[in-house]
Amino acid sequence: MPQSAIRPSSAQDAILEMFQIESDGTECAPRGNMPIKRIPAMEDGRPMFDQNFPARSKEIRNVESKLANAAASAQFHGLVGSNAAMRRLFRRIEAVAATGSTVLIVGESGTGKELVARAIHECGARRGSFVALNCAAIPRELVESELFGHRRGAFSGANADHPGLLRAAEGGTVFLDEVTEMSPDLQAKLLRAIQERAVRPVGSTQEIPIDVRIVASTNRDPAEAARSGQLRADLYYRLQVNVLEIPPLRDRLDDVAGLAQHFVRLLNGRNEGLRSLEGIDADAMSALQAYDWPGNVRELGNTFESAFTFGTSATVTLDDLPSRIVKAWRAAPVEIPSATEPPSSAMADAGSYAEFERNAIASALERAGGNKVQAARILKISRKKLYDRIERYGISLASLAQAANGRVVAQASAA
Repeated sequence: MPQSAIRPSSAQDAILEMFQIESDGTECAPRGNMPIKRIPAMEDGRPMFDQNFPARSKEIRNVESKLANAAASAQFHGLVGSNAAMRRLFRRIEAVAATGSTVLIVGESGTGKELVARAIHECGARRGSFVALNCAAIPRELVESELFGHRRGAFSGANADHPGLLRAAEGGTVFLDEVTEMSPDLQAKLLRAIQERAVRPVGSTQEIPIDVRIVASTNRDPAEAARSGQLRADLYYRLQVNVLEIPPLRDRLDDVAGLAQHFVRLLNGRNEGLRSLEGIDADAMSALQAYDWPGNVRELGNTFESAFTFGTSATVTLDDLPSRIVKAWRAAPVEIPSATEPPSSAMADAGSYAEFERNAIASALERAGGNKVQAARILKISRKKLYDRIERYGISLASLAQAANGRVVAQASAA
């Protein structure tokens, strides 16, 4: 694969060069920053604090910094991420693509296993078709015919010869998603096809040579699947030569901002002329980055599609996110370190321990809607200590009641 010249004129260029994005050696263009739009608290119904309190402006600067860093996230054949684990995955994809070997992709549901399979195909030298088969979505009695083909009259309804996916993808790649859902006898036939580079259609007595790369995937631990009998041991040992593991999104939350930009661009392009998203509210981004995403990247994409469909403004706010994400963010603990502990990066950004503590208390109070009991629970401190800090830092809670009254008036007007 051609190598592009390294021009470390910026951290962004260095990251893109590290990825070696395209198979022809060209770079992937850096993505622009996503504008961050703040919505006045009285309009969006969130509590306000007095103007002498700098927590909100500090939060805005922090989110703008995060999104500026996210602009350096690279897109690698549809995969988005600048996390170290993803950079390693990109390098391994390019390495395995240079061979013709069989590959096993391991990852939880929603991590993008088919995207990885397509990236292998696109990075490689094969110019045949990319064909995917979801082994869990097709009845087991039909998988063999779909994969290996059949002769006319082989079974009821076989009115014509069918080549099968392994022959249809001649010179290309066949992706077998969730290979552990195959029956053991079909796994044995697949193993023979891999080893002999030939298939025997259902109803035929002759084997037909094939030239395809087989990429399989599973959302299970392959070793455990082999022990439990869901994956034949001989097929497992044949597939484990080249294994690519996709990290779950909860292990790379620093990629959420870049993925958010990616989905906003995707939705804007797909629905051009309908409406357009221009940015993400700081609180909404904080909630997205605090969620553990059991559905992984697919769940994040669905979240943005829902926000695009039901949102009413050009900025994604907390109101546009599913309640499970917002509730998890509001309940997430914010631990205030001791003043004697070494300063963290967040404390360094705040400028002093006092300012860091004041910002953390303000954020917790806002997330709790002014409820001091809930705020103390979020901060993992006693109510007495919270009351003491509110008085020490002169945090005004009057604006909370004012904002609440504004929401009541707005709801009454809407009714």
